[in-house]
Amino acid sequence: MKKLMAANWKMYKTWDDARATAQSLADLTASKLPDDREVLIFPPFTALKGVSDVFGPLAGFSTGGQDFYTEAEGAFTGEISPAMLLDAGAAYGLTGHSERRHVLGEDDALVGRKTAYGLVSGLKVILCVGEKIDERRAGQVEAVLRRQLDVGLKDVPRDVNPADLSVAYEPVWAIGTGEVAGPGEIVEAHACIRKILQAEFGEKGNKIRILYGGSVKPANCAEIIALDNVDGVLVGGASLLSESFSQIVLA
Repeated sequence: MKKLMAANWKMYKTWDDARATAQSLADLTASKLPDDREVLIFPPFTALKGVSDVFGPLAGFSTGGQDFYTEAEGAFTGEISPAMLLDAGAAYGLTGHSERRHVLGEDDALVGRKTAYGLVSGLKVILCVGEKIDERRAGQVEAVLRRQLDVGLKDVPRDVNPADLSVAYEPVWAIGTGEVAGPGEIVEAHACIRKILQAEFGEKGNKIRILYGGSVKPANCAEIIALDNVDGVLVGGASLLSESFSQIVLA
């Protein structure tokens, strides 16, 4: 399977800045993109169509929405539907990011509803999971991952196309802090996730990509993506500049 090199731009970049960054990234990587790599950008909603238009002609490049709601339309002020994301050129949707969970208060059940709804609505979905530092210190990593995955995947059809579903392991304590989980910690967590996916989906569970996210940088990316059960990365801060993210994409 291809390594998925994903960038989450969060609440950064205006339309013009996002398009310029996307074009610069394409210029730096499109002609050099290895056959085993796929590039994915999650821009802010306001720039999604612009970035999608830049990537449209390029093989191996796609965009996604950082969030979406569980209805097709309606009186849900401030929300956005999967159909709207698809209309703006998105192929992917992100669910369960730690900032949605711990800053904006989304619980496991809502994350699960979003994950299932996104898939049936035609999006590919990346479900984010990960423990807080107090949970790691208490030896609860496996319990947290199992809870988040059990609820997050509960309503996902068991015949789902593995190419449409990914899981991103993002230890909360390593996001935006400069701290990175050590190789042993990453391997252990990803092995736990793989075991759960196998239990939930059988042989398909071996084909669902597992990404690592948490202070990924050009200097550590090659080591991380070489680890067992690491099928790509989900990058925050280091993806905001085309120069640094291009090094990650080509690592």
